[in-house]
Amino acid sequence: MTKQQAAGQQHTPVTVIGLGPMGLALAETLVDHGHPTTVWNRTTEKADALVAKGARRAGTVADAVSASPVAIVCLKDYETMYGVFGSAGDALQGRVVVNLNSGTPTEANAALGWAAERGVAYLDGAIMVPPPLVGHPESVFLYSGSQEVFDEHRATLASMGDPRYLGSDPGLAVLYNTALLQMMYATMNGFLHATALVGSANVSAVPFADLALNWFMPTVVDATLVAQAPNLDKGHYPGDMGTMEMNLNALEHITRTSAEQGVHSDQPRLMKEIAERAIAEGYGGQNYLAVFEIFKKATPAV
Repeated sequence: MTKQQAAGQQHTPVTVIGLGPMGLALAETLVDHGHPTTVWNRTTEKADALVAKGARRAGTVADAVSASPVAIVCLKDYETMYGVFGSAGDALQGRVVVNLNSGTPTEANAALGWAAERGVAYLDGAIMVPPPLVGHPESVFLYSGSQEVFDEHRATLASMGDPRYLGSDPGLAVLYNTALLQMMYATMNGFLHATALVGSANVSAVPFADLALNWFMPTVVDATLVAQAPNLDKGHYPGDMGTMEMNLNALEHITRTSAEQGVHSDQPRLMKEIAERAIAEGYGGQNYLAVFEIFKKATPAV
């Protein structure tokens, strides 16, 4: 759909609260898709470029909320949202708030109660792409909470990306977001540590990245995890292709090699300690994915 085609259609008016880099991207995308868009930010100048494109700048939060049936919130956290909407008064009643802040599942559930007290229909969400990818049809946005609210406003949400509904528990979107970010950081750290290891022998990061990311990760790691995901649900970790004890041997080699090569060794040492705990808890004859059972438990207090 071109911008001209979008502008020729009737689209739901939308308010965007918060114009940091992500909020700016959301508002610009909504304008480009033909939504009458009202924006509010504490620093009013941040809206200048959006106003030049056709957005309306609200003078107050109450004015911003009153302008549209849907308010998309993109602020630092839940406490900031409460503080911003504190001046909205009765303007919030009967509106829909789609909250794309970051936080925890507990905070998301508390926000649902906050919304209910004010007569607000509430949907919690998480943006899974950086600002430049907002608006791309394949860019995933996660949502949880009221399915009725999600279904009613799905077309508007689809203007920003690919909306994925996770369920009625409002904490699911931020939980998924946290889990995926944890995986991202762990994967990045794994790659960076591995690159440091081969770099200790003056190997360039470029050929190593080609082997590691274009072959090893998709062919070995990704394929294995996809194939074994059903076993995680079953708690089934057969050791016929390799046991936890065998993997501990590999982790010990990684830790020792890191030390020998003068590379930071805390990360492999931690992985070794996790495998050791799994063996101590009786998973020594099962495969490495049995560490899933360790991760499902809280870390013992020191």
